[in-house]
Amino acid sequence: MKVLNLYAGIGGNRKLWPETCEVTAVENNPEIAKIYQDFFPDDTVIVADAHQYLLDHYEEFDFIWSSPPCPTHSRMRTLKNNCEECIKKYPDMKLYEEIIYLKHFFKGVFVVENVISYYDPLIKPQPCENHYFWTNFLIGKRESIKRGIRGHGDKVEDFNKWGFDINKYDVPKRTKNKILNNLVHPNLGLFIFNMVFKEPQKTLM
Repeated sequence: MKVLNLYAGIGGNRKLWPETCEVTAVENNPEIAKIYQDFFPDDTVIVADAHQYLLDHYEEFDFIWSSPPCPTHSRMRTLKNNCEECIKKYPDMKLYEEIIYLKHFFKGVFVVENVISYYDPLIKPQPCENHYFWTNFLIGKRESIKRGIRGHGDKVEDFNKWGFDINKYDVPKRTKNKILNNLVHPNLGLFIFNMVFKEPQKTLM
């Protein structure tokens, strides 16, 4: 099965997918892409614009997971704190472009994931954990886990426990924080995968 993992980060969602998957990961930051490749040496890792790569290559895959950038949709935008995530910006409509495009033209199975937005979604999602998912299949109910995605007071040790020790990499602290805050919990990535392919559940403690 050929899988496309867009906006891949370091591969939290991909961590527990079966080894039989032939995964192509697209990440636009070369430093982050290098870390992903270290964790998943058998995957094909491409440094490119994931949005354009999807348009050019979607027909080559059976399953597509896309996690477009979330900051402009986040509820952080409604806060008055003096931080970059709180600066008012137009929502990035690439999120909805991909949902619409995949829904109408992709013949395989897809997942588009993002944060719960500060506005009513323009296209109705399926909520799960502290995510929105747009898919062409039904996501079942899941017992809440401690962490879904994008940081909620977790420590670096938590990520090490899940098999993502990035302390050895000489990357700026800002980049490291971005990596950790965008990491999808591996159990949730597996849960969504299994909703489609019904593989035996595994867990990562």
